[in-house]
Amino acid sequence: MPAILNAQVEKYMNDLLPRRDPVLAAMEKRAQKHNIPIIGPACARVLYLVTRLAGAKRIFEMGSAIGYSTIWLARAAGEGAEVFYTDGDPANAAIAKEYIEQADVADRIKILVGDALTLLNETPGNFDVIFIDVDKHQYPAALKAAIPRVRQGGLIITDNTLWSGKVTKRAKDADTRGVQQFNKATYASEELFPIIVPLRDGVTVAQKL
Repeated sequence: MPAILNAQVEKYMNDLLPRRDPVLAAMEKRAQKHNIPIIGPACARVLYLVTRLAGAKRIFEMGSAIGYSTIWLARAAGEGAEVFYTDGDPANAAIAKEYIEQADVADRIKILVGDALTLLNETPGNFDVIFIDVDKHQYPAALKAAIPRVRQGGLIITDNTLWSGKVTKRAKDADTRGVQQFNKATYASEELFPIIVPLRDGVTVAQKL
């Protein structure tokens, strides 16, 4: 992934990060070894902080891979929370389940396997936070589905919104077009107040007004 930040600045920021616990450290090592996309510890801290600031207790993840961000969200939300993990790959879900149990947050996480947009439509109720990290060509549809499902004052958080800098160029592929369309729609929406944090691959935090 090409760096968005100056490489020296990014290394400096990453060097400041506290050491993660053994579960998260093992997940980071696995993700690096097998090229599994995870949000990474720097962006995960943004996820954790804004989730706590929002007082979020009901959270839906659209795309969860091996559950790295799920654990950060569940820990931020605390006891009594309800966090929905979703992924289309049963193998990912099985791996995530193991890590979630090791992290001692299984009691607040529901694991769902299938298409994230379909699963969101099938899950009743509204949410305090929806985290979007599905295939990038799905981003416009994910945003459209997420807005009515987040409570007023709640958050839609989205990873990879700078997409290795490819958002600045004419899109030659569906994923880049998806991210570009998502970004335009988010900032054009009268229902959202968004910011893009230029950290790692870009993470957008948008509050529903």
